[in-house]
Amino acid sequence: MDVTDSTFETAVLDRSTQVPVVVDLWAEWCGPCKTLGPILEKVVAETKGSVELVKVDVDANPRVATTFRVQSIPAVFALKDRQVVDHFIGALPEPAVRDFVSRLAPAPTEVDRLVAAGDEASLRQALELDPGHEGGVLALAELLINRGDAEEAQALLARIPETAEVRRLAALARVGPKASQDGEAVESKLDALLDRVKDDEAARQEFVDLLEVLGPDDPRTAQYRKALTARLF
Repeated sequence: MDVTDSTFETAVLDRSTQVPVVVDLWAEWCGPCKTLGPILEKVVAETKGSVELVKVDVDANPRVATTFRVQSIPAVFALKDRQVVDHFIGALPEPAVRDFVSRLAPAPTEVDRLVAAGDEASLRQALELDPGHEGGVLALAELLINRGDAEEAQALLARIPETAEVRRLAALARVGPKASQDGEAVESKLDALLDRVKDDEAARQEFVDLLEVLGPDDPRTAQYRKALTARLF
């Protein structure tokens, strides 16, 4: 994930209370940064979500660079619970990077192993042991939504703090899994709802839910959010 001055608080500091976050400070002109970047991405990906990586272009985001008092790059910082717990400067070789990341990644628990199995029985067993396990809640909620058990899915999602993925799944539970499968049908539905959003709260909620399901990377999301703002204000 690329992080900016404006998203740093949420994407790094807040997120670090849930999972260790590695911050890679780099710049386009920095040759060693381009060597280190792919190594970091590979090693962090191998943790399968137990450690997360964000990248910050220091030229475009000077406030973040100032926060870390960066004097040379690449500079890599690890955060847990909003605090820097480890760091290094320069392009380390892969074994050293692997050692750095391994110190952050907690050893997998029985719950983690059950969640990784991914089937419903394992997920339910995992949540019996740890009712608030984020990965388990999200995985079981999505499974339930896809088979039509939206009410139970929403109850599960209420156990964990709101994130973009929680909002997406909650929206999917309300509108149904078919909502994002037919692009033309989604646009037709959004166009129809747009005429009602100002005075119909249910229509407004459904409209917003459909945009959550589409996600921020879908160009239609920004287009329809502007249209919603124009209708409401």
